[in-house]
Amino acid sequence: MTTSIPAGPDPAAVVRYILDTYPDADLVEAMNAYFFSVDPEKHWPNFATLVTTNEHDDASDLDRPGVFRLNLGVDRPTFERVAAADPTPDFRAFDTLLPHPVYAQQLWISILNPTHETFEQTLIPLISLAHDRVAAAHARHRRS
Repeated sequence: MTTSIPAGPDPAAVVRYILDTYPDADLVEAMNAYFFSVDPEKHWPNFATLVTTNEHDDASDLDRPGVFRLNLGVDRPTFERVAAADPTPDFRAFDTLLPHPVYAQQLWISILNPTHETFEQTLIPLISLAHDRVAAAHARHRRS
């Protein structure tokens, strides 16, 4: 495991990317975290979260200076592809796509401090997938 934080976007840059790219994104900042949904009334369900402390869990050791975790809700095939890549994930590893340490059963994946390359090539499409899934479900509920 790499012990130094790789060069990549910081939490503010990730938040800015999501808000600039998805104008329908609703952001709630609470409990030392950022929660992204497309429902400005209920603020749920989330398609992405970004956490910077161990307040929610300590599996990733987020109390290390500068460490953050981006979490995304994805579809089953994507989740299974990520989970199959490493059957014994190190939740403290940087720039590695992993099942979420707590919400894996809900098909959430996570990454600590991605590099710029990983963000551009891997995470941007996954953020799109996560957003579009929740946005489509939200649109269906509004129509019914």
